[in-house]
Amino acid sequence: MSNKTLEIKVIDYDFSICQVRDYSLVHFESNYCFTGKTDEEFSLVCVTEDVPANFIRRDDGWKAFRIQGVLDFSLIGILSRISALLAENKIGIFALSTFNTDYILTKAGDFTRAVKILSDAGYAVV
Repeated sequence: MSNKTLEIKVIDYDFSICQVRDYSLVHFESNYCFTGKTDEEFSLVCVTEDVPANFIRRDDGWKAFRIQGVLDFSLIGILSRISALLAENKIGIFALSTFNTDYILTKAGDFTRAVKILSDAGYAVV
């Protein structure tokens, strides 16, 4: 799959990355709510206005885009190509994967530049 066939969809929300005590106050009905639980922590990525009161730590100021469509598990290297392109331009990312696709977050101050870099590389940004 070439860059020209991939669409990048800008998500028009501000996001926060959090560590929470538990998930009891999480707004699961929100359009965007990503959780990750390990033996050491409860993590949450959500729209900033939906950060629950029981957060332990939070990092605000993230913007996001997703790779449009459903990505087949046999497709290799999509996320690595995008992350390498942004890393070459000194833009850090926070990546999330769902069953269907990948989401990439950058700090808000880098977001416009990240989108331009991807567009210049041949990705269709919508």
